[in-house]
Amino acid sequence: MLIGVPREIKTHEYRVGLTTASVSELAHNGHRVIVETQAGAGIGLGDEAYRRAGAEIVADAAEVFARADLVVKVKEPQPQECRLLREGQVLFTYLHLAPDPAQTRALLDSGCIAIAYETVTGTGQTLPLLSPMSEVAGRMAIQAGAHCLEKEQGGSGVLLGGVPGVEAAKVVVIGGGVVGTNAIRMAMGMEAHVTVIDRSLARLKELDFQFGCMLNTIFATREALQRHVTGADLVVGAVLVPGAAAPKVVTRDMVRAMRPGSVVVDVAIDQGGCCETSRPTTHADPTYVEYGVVHYCVSNMPGAVARTSTFALNNATLPFVLALADHGYRRALADDPHLRNGLNVHRGRLTCEAVAQALELPWIPAAQAIA
Repeated sequence: MLIGVPREIKTHEYRVGLTTASVSELAHNGHRVIVETQAGAGIGLGDEAYRRAGAEIVADAAEVFARADLVVKVKEPQPQECRLLREGQVLFTYLHLAPDPAQTRALLDSGCIAIAYETVTGTGQTLPLLSPMSEVAGRMAIQAGAHCLEKEQGGSGVLLGGVPGVEAAKVVVIGGGVVGTNAIRMAMGMEAHVTVIDRSLARLKELDFQFGCMLNTIFATREALQRHVTGADLVVGAVLVPGAAAPKVVTRDMVRAMRPGSVVVDVAIDQGGCCETSRPTTHADPTYVEYGVVHYCVSNMPGAVARTSTFALNNATLPFVLALADHGYRRALADDPHLRNGLNVHRGRLTCEAVAQALELPWIPAAQAIA
């Protein structure tokens, strides 16, 4: 199979779909890889390194999309990339379609086969291709939030961990999944006062055993959210419904009641955000202030640590890329129900129920689509 890797063009996005190690594995299995020039330059992987791994370097994204059977990316295709997709071409990347009707329509119109990293499943209801970036984003959320609390960034001037004689910041993490767990770990490591709110008692028990009595675990009710969000210095939104739009659990009134200079880091912004006042931002202009509260809602947070993120992501995606290349997409999806769950668009039809419900569009099951 001919696999193509275009350079990412989203604002300040330096990750790349395949590392040189992944290219080498694919070449070893008899596949050809074309890589757009400078695609890996942002993480220190130059064109010559890709050539040594067995890739062919091409001049632009148009050639990648024109030639490749399978396109491997990181972020959702931008409008100009959607126009380059062709019927029957396989796209493997993050999509986050539920809050993005324009991209959904563009993919449907292209006739491509779009497989989303974020809805590929694993054993035990896990999301193995979302998890690496969720780990990064969860850790970054505390790093970004601590910076936003600084006075010159518009924050209240609170040091996350405080100092002897001065109270540490109050951090509230909404959602105890992968993002939330990593945010908790970082915040507790910086000696903040940390509360996690989740609707699963079983998950709260697991977090209690993992972090001990220094973590405050709270069952999610409207009253609990109101009380803890409004009293927080930093709120981390870590809510996820796989494939679907994130529920708006933090209301506008809650944000209005927060202290001026408090911070919201909405990691769920890829799926529309879990805060009513959240809107997507970029690394070039990451924050805005609403009701005196600093909002950090960058939709590709892990792109800020592109080298770490790329290698972590490739560790997870490579087995699936190999399966698609070795067997073709139909057999790979038929053989692996977890990979089949990643199929969101197939030749003009939606195949992900959660996306279809969010956008109020018709859909068919993935198994039916590939039959």
